Amino acid sequence: MNREELTNLLQDVQEGKVSVEQATKTLKHLPYADIGSAKIDHHRDLRRGFPEVIFCQGKTPQQALASFQELAEHSGRVLATRISPDAAALIRSQFPEACYRQDAKILYLNPRAAKPCWGRVAVLTAGTSDLPVAEEAALTAELLGNEIIRIYDVGVAGLHRLFPHLEELDRCQVLVVIAGMEGALPGVVAGLTDKPVIAVPTSTGYGAGFGGLAALLTMLNSCAPGIGVVNIDNGFGAAVLAHLITKSGSHSDSNQQEQP
Repeated sequence: MNREELTNLLQDVQEGKVSVEQATKTLKHLPYADIGSAKIDHHRDLRRGFPEVIFCQGKTPQQALASFQELAEHSGRVLATRISPDAAALIRSQFPEACYRQDAKILYLNPRAAKPCWGRVAVLTAGTSDLPVAEEAALTAELLGNEIIRIYDVGVAGLHRLFPHLEELDRCQVLVVIAGMEGALPGVVAGLTDKPVIAVPTSTGYGAGFGGLAALLTMLNSCAPGIGVVNIDNGFGAAVLAHLITKSGSHSDSNQQEQP
């Protein structure tokens, strides 16, 4: 249940269309559903503004499908991250309208897709090797109702590639900056703009990068202020944080409708 549905239910009670007992019964069974392999949180949309997201890594295709079916039945909007091709194929055999993005490892169902309504988010990468994490971030933020500006392959090995995009960055509310190797790009970007920067270290790099740990430490130790750092390869987490920032900056929340 989302805020719009709750408001409609309460209005129906007020107008006598639905009894208090019926409304109580509706609300009583909504908090979560135990499907055996998972407990699906149906109040997540009401509390957070978007439904529970299925993290598919470690799940069998059948477990992913069960969660997808439960969420699709109750909200109609589903986002599954870190999904394998096998799990995506199984789900799409039951939900052919679901969209699969193998590059981002995301499968989603969004029947109420609408134009962006919250804010503008730029997603930057240091190199093309960072694209899987970048697309996870970009697509998630887009599905949550944000306009996305993609600026890829502008890392410090050729920093002049970034400069033509500075005016674009000024038109955004949040910058998600993704880098592997030494992870220097977020600090550079934060030194050039007055926008909040969400830094995402990736596991891209050679042995001394320690699977993204070197980039993570660089970002945590940046001398440029105004940087928030998420975990290694966590494009999804960066997108949610960016969305919460754009949403909190909106002056017309009551007229906005969440998506995805």
